[in-house]
Amino acid sequence: MIINSRAYLPQLKIPATYMRGGTSKGVFFNLLDLPEAAQVAGSARDALLLRVIGSPDPYGKQTDGMGGATSSTSKTVIVSATDKADHDVDYLFGQVSIDKPFVDWSGNCGNLSAAVGSFAITSGLVDVSRIPENGIAIVRIWQANIGKTIIAHVPMTNGLVQETGDFELDGVTFPAAEVLVEFMHPADGEGTCSTTNNLFPTGNLIDDLVVPESVVAGGQLKATMINAGIPTIFINAEDVGYTGSELQEAINNDIKALAMFEAIRAYGAVKMGLITDISEAEQRQHTPKVAFVAKPADYISSSDKRIAASDIDLSVRALSMGKLHHAMMGTAAVAIGAAAAVPGTLVNLAAGGGNRDSVNFGHPSGTLRVGAQASEVDGQWTVTKASMSRSARILMEGWVRIPADNG
Repeated sequence: MIINSRAYLPQLKIPATYMRGGTSKGVFFNLLDLPEAAQVAGSARDALLLRVIGSPDPYGKQTDGMGGATSSTSKTVIVSATDKADHDVDYLFGQVSIDKPFVDWSGNCGNLSAAVGSFAITSGLVDVSRIPENGIAIVRIWQANIGKTIIAHVPMTNGLVQETGDFELDGVTFPAAEVLVEFMHPADGEGTCSTTNNLFPTGNLIDDLVVPESVVAGGQLKATMINAGIPTIFINAEDVGYTGSELQEAINNDIKALAMFEAIRAYGAVKMGLITDISEAEQRQHTPKVAFVAKPADYISSSDKRIAASDIDLSVRALSMGKLHHAMMGTAAVAIGAAAAVPGTLVNLAAGGGNRDSVNFGHPSGTLRVGAQASEVDGQWTVTKASMSRSARILMEGWVRIPADNG
């Protein structure tokens, strides 16, 4: 019996590395290992990455791909040699939609940034003269999505990247080696509301964000909108009926709540000058983020870890790709640190106000400390650096396969 007489091409075999970085994981590629058509931005590249991850998947599972059906695990990274002075590699991040056929290139992934240095060294993209046999390799990364510099401090042992260790990161089950990541001048310059202040694109530390009354009673709420790490809209938890101690199920199982946060995100994106109409937000799911903040309070994390109010400066919950994140996006943590360092923002006020160069905040999986250096010159705030410790390791390396007639 002839089951199917049509001839099909064999699958493409593409070198790839599956890595965890911080509380995310994704598929990493050396640019030159991609098929020629996918080595440049465009539909061929997007189609390839969608198929690798297993999107779009109407079932929402990404069963036929490498994705894990969450915003934290539907990610791709392309690393290449750089022509930028005083940098070692270029890093491009693609956030793959789970149920829709598009890849969002509008922002960075701070968690996977922690894995880029390790991947670059292991892939031979960093000059050997810059890699110590033992000690810390300083990898200078050009983040191509937002045009910013990231410095990864990668531990080395006997000429190899040290991945194992005793550093514990809430949101990651097992300990690993600590990787310090520094985000230099993290204000990403996006937005057109202000030509003089990229950190706060509206020019204000706190805005009255106008939304339909069907979204929020009264039709407006206080918001701090900042471009640092990733464009982020911060609101007060109590203004939308929350305490700031919520875990994923409290919001992700609530269709009405998710619709409210998406509407806030869309109207905030217009206010920040990232889009011109709220209808455009659907095609820009990765940015901006929306997060809500609250003063410290006792709560139990998703791993049943008891977090005491005395252990944290504030609580923050953030949504990514339409769902409450299980921990905290690395780029959003940069935004938290930057906003906390500027007296008078909602984040700073939730943390108790005043001058701060670091905050330890609570998130659904536990706590995270992030530092930031901010200064005010001629009435304009700037952030010169934000930093945090993450960990990263290779989960699998070899080849990923996709049908040759993909896209």
